[in-house]
Amino acid sequence: MSMMGELNFFLGLQIKKTSNGTMIHQQKYVKELFKQFVVESAKRIVATISLSTRLVVDDGSPSVGEKSYMGMIGLLLYLTTYRPDIVYGVGLCAHFSQILRKHI
Repeated sequence: MSMMGELNFFLGLQIKKTSNGTMIHQQKYVKELFKQFVVESAKRIVATISLSTRLVVDDGSPSVGEKSYMGMIGLLLYLTTYRPDIVYGVGLCAHFSQILRKHI
């Protein structure tokens, strides 16, 4: 590591040394996800998914390609490593996508 200099970014993780210790976060990774899936301008909210939430197909909404949807889920699964608060929601979406694949 000394030949490369100080480590700041590794596998989607940002590493920052402070006087209190070392901080690891994924802010840059999340911003790149927002750019990639064109949700940069989406309204941000703080909410969790209820355990009673059931996902259903909304025939009136614009369709998202299967590859794109699975790609989003895969990228979000990586994010759950450091964001346990989104594990249930991402898992619910992954499960829903598998149910849809069986019915197509």
